[in-house]
Amino acid sequence: MPTRPPWRYGVEPHEDAPADADRLLVWLARRQWRTLLAGAACGIPWMLATALIPAAIGRAVDSGIVARDTSSLVTWSLAVVGLGLVSAATGNGRHWFAVQNWLVAAFRSGVVVDRAVRRAGPALTRAMPAGEVLASFTSDFGRMGHTFDVFARFMGAIVSFVVVAVVLLNGSVLLGLIMLVGGPLLVASLAFVMKPLQRRQSAQREQAGKLTALGADTVAGLRVLRGIGGEDAFLARYRDQSEAVRLAGVRVAGTQATLDAAQVLLPGIFVLVVTAVGARLAVTGEITPGQLVAFYGYTAFLTMPLQTAVEFADKFISTRVAARRIARILAVEPDHAVDTAATDPVLRREVEQLVEGATLVDPVSGVEVLPGRMTAVVSARPEETAAVAARVGRTTPGEHGVRWGAVALDDLPVRVVREHVLVSQPDPRLFSGAVRTELGGADDDARTAALLVADAEDVLVAIDGGLDGEVEERGRSLSGGQRQRLALARSLLRDVDVLVLVEPTSAVDAHTEARIAERLAQHRKGRTTLVVTASPLMLDRADDVVLLEDGRATERGSHRELMRRSAAYRHVVVRGED
Repeated sequence: MPTRPPWRYGVEPHEDAPADADRLLVWLARRQWRTLLAGAACGIPWMLATALIPAAIGRAVDSGIVARDTSSLVTWSLAVVGLGLVSAATGNGRHWFAVQNWLVAAFRSGVVVDRAVRRAGPALTRAMPAGEVLASFTSDFGRMGHTFDVFARFMGAIVSFVVVAVVLLNGSVLLGLIMLVGGPLLVASLAFVMKPLQRRQSAQREQAGKLTALGADTVAGLRVLRGIGGEDAFLARYRDQSEAVRLAGVRVAGTQATLDAAQVLLPGIFVLVVTAVGARLAVTGEITPGQLVAFYGYTAFLTMPLQTAVEFADKFISTRVAARRIARILAVEPDHAVDTAATDPVLRREVEQLVEGATLVDPVSGVEVLPGRMTAVVSARPEETAAVAARVGRTTPGEHGVRWGAVALDDLPVRVVREHVLVSQPDPRLFSGAVRTELGGADDDARTAALLVADAEDVLVAIDGGLDGEVEERGRSLSGGQRQRLALARSLLRDVDVLVLVEPTSAVDAHTEARIAERLAQHRKGRTTLVVTASPLMLDRADDVVLLEDGRATERGSHRELMRRSAAYRHVVVRGED
């Protein structure tokens, strides 16, 4: 089957975007410099042709109408038509490249942020609110393209402004100086508005991110809120945060309105000054009637480059605000560095040879997971057993010294560990999509077998279409037990060397739990499995049970052995009811 060629505007696997707003913008610009130059190559003649039309009209007046020369009038009239055609043709090209530059910058920003989110993993939501990340995906990517969109027009505005200033200097030194000095001063005066606008936009985005996070948390815990009667408390918090967003938006709106008004007011004042001076020069005879017509045309044209400059400043502010938010995501480091050697097949083979038939040892707790056996770990404090699972699966940052035979897991790249060790947490995350895709697996027979082990056949009945049916976002249409069993089936289909299950049956009833315990023991027979649980039904099916007290392994044996000889174990398992 032929493979699709890579998108030529994408990002190479070895490329890392800088985690700095300004450097990120430069990084993006360097990767689309061709289309930026092409846009400028169209934008400059487009605006320049528009700028020269008044000059051609002025020459037609002086050489044709005033001098009563029909041939000169026709010649300069054709020149006006030619400039109009050039402006139309190059304007189409400018718009084409403007849209392309905007889309490429926006999508490339999305690509690098998506990669950063995948790389950072759980570390991202610990470093910044989930709502802020969501806000970047919903709004910031589009704003990243705004500056690239207006770039071609901005380059045309600069060149045309300079050309018009030179033309005015040739006709009148006074008018030329007004152009060269007054224009930049007017644009520079906008700095008094731009900095407050940038601060207020950043504050407004931050408040909006908090509101998004609050809404997302509520949707995730809606059933709990209803169960404890917390709807009123949530509504009060949401109302207060909405008011904070509204007030921040009002503050932004005031400054934004000032900037929008400046786009009309400042060029208008400039046009009035140039027109008044030009009229006075015409009355005194220092310029010709044709030059007066041309100068008036220049003053009307000047609103375009000046407004473009103001627009560029406005778009650049919003782009920098978005870039700062994106840079925060890019700066988040994952819990463990990802080594490129993880993709080395030689390394994979060496690891497989070293860990084949090896015992997993956690020196912090003293827990040993023997190869080919199901080991259960139990403690009166669930956080202790969960910490063992996290260390074995390297799902928490830091070095813990866990060894798998002759291999220290801390010395292995995370990707290699993930290929051999899978940790299934008690709060599974389900993504929207077809059940078949969500489960994974080699074929439908394997999926059906895994669903049978997890006693999750009823999940297929609850979803229209069975394996072809769609799982809704986070599996919200399923019960907690159904989500847990579907996640268990998904973990079993990975068929990893070491499967770590953290409270895999906490959300199911006793009859379902008994069936899962029996089938799981048979399914994983001969494979290394670590189960974190305090359920007697699961413990009874384990080959080895380890009791933790104060974070250390104190007892080991089968469930029935420990029930006979260990009072501490009985106290944990039967919850103090001997």
